[in-house]
Amino acid sequence: MENYVLAIGKQALFLTLILSGPAVVVALVVGLMISLVQATTQIQEQSLTFVPKLVMVFITLALMGPWMMAQLVSFSQALLSGFPSYIK
Repeated sequence: MENYVLAIGKQALFLTLILSGPAVVVALVVGLMISLVQATTQIQEQSLTFVPKLVMVFITLALMGPWMMAQLVSFSQALLSGFPSYIK
């Protein structure tokens, strides 16, 4: 039983990393590009980076949403289908 719980926890953490990866990478790349533009033009406005990051992360989540939901549903089905055998 203990191994089952640890395996589920490990899978859940790995799935969390996989699902959050695209949004984090997009925010990182957009932030880097905007910081390069700011350094080049010497515009040091902090709020300039917020809106493009927000828009690009929203677009990424909208595009990757079906895949993310499929991964979550697959994990949930595997979790719930194996659960009855471990509660004896």
